[in-house]
Amino acid sequence: MPQHAYWKGHIRLSLVAFPVRLYPAVTESEKIRLHKYEKDTGQRIHYQNVNEDGDVVEADDIIKGYEYEKGAFIPIEDKEIEKLRLESKHTIDLVQFADLSSIDPIYFDNPYYVSPDNKLAQEAYVTIRDALKKSKKVAIGQVIIANRERIVALKACGKGLILETLRYNYEVRKAEEYFADIATNAEAEPDQMDLALELIKRKSGDFSPTKFKDLYQEGLKEIIEAKMEKRMPRVKGEKKPAGKVISIMDALRKSVEQSRGGKEPEPKVKSPSKKAAPRKSTAKKPTRKKQVV
Repeated sequence: MPQHAYWKGHIRLSLVAFPVRLYPAVTESEKIRLHKYEKDTGQRIHYQNVNEDGDVVEADDIIKGYEYEKGAFIPIEDKEIEKLRLESKHTIDLVQFADLSSIDPIYFDNPYYVSPDNKLAQEAYVTIRDALKKSKKVAIGQVIIANRERIVALKACGKGLILETLRYNYEVRKAEEYFADIATNAEAEPDQMDLALELIKRKSGDFSPTKFKDLYQEGLKEIIEAKMEKRMPRVKGEKKPAGKVISIMDALRKSVEQSRGGKEPEPKVKSPSKKAAPRKSTAKKPTRKKQVV
């Protein structure tokens, strides 16, 4: 069990409530981070809170506010913001159930592992977990995490539960303006579609995150190690792009050919059917005997 939980509270479904802990399901602690240093002295660069005159301002003298026009703002105090919070800061209220497929993936934000806070909570925890599995639903609710009121989706995950924060509707940009230049009646050509489907079929498989490498992080690590060991870094160069693609059809055909190990792709498009010519009989015609008069 991890030592420190990111959040502690209760999950509440109607009259059922049990204590849980949240732990971030993802981490960036393994990523290499670069800092800024002064070139000549090697001293680390730090940032301070300064006003428009360049003077340093102490944290106690900083307030929040909304700028409604240039140079003019309305101050907002923390106690005023506190009044907007949910009634309970430490309760995940489950208010709805939905199919996972009904939630567009663009709304998912951050995942958290949910574990029961004690042994007494396991009975209710397991009941909710198994009910979500059997119904194939996710539970939707709201909670305050890191001083932000969030929509959350609770779903079964192996032996436990996972909670994902969801973005609000106003946080997601509408797709229509970005797809405006695409013709409404635009459709792929049948032969191109067949090759694309063949390529998808041949490259399909279960997702395995271990198959993918963060080449930037691996390269950065190699550069750092090489500098510490005073040697040249063994960093792979950027791959040269493939030759110019003459057409999407040629590109798809070559892609399918590569997936087959160099074999020519089988044609998928049926040619127009032609009426077959009548087959000539190979049987010998019976010979007629001449009648003698």
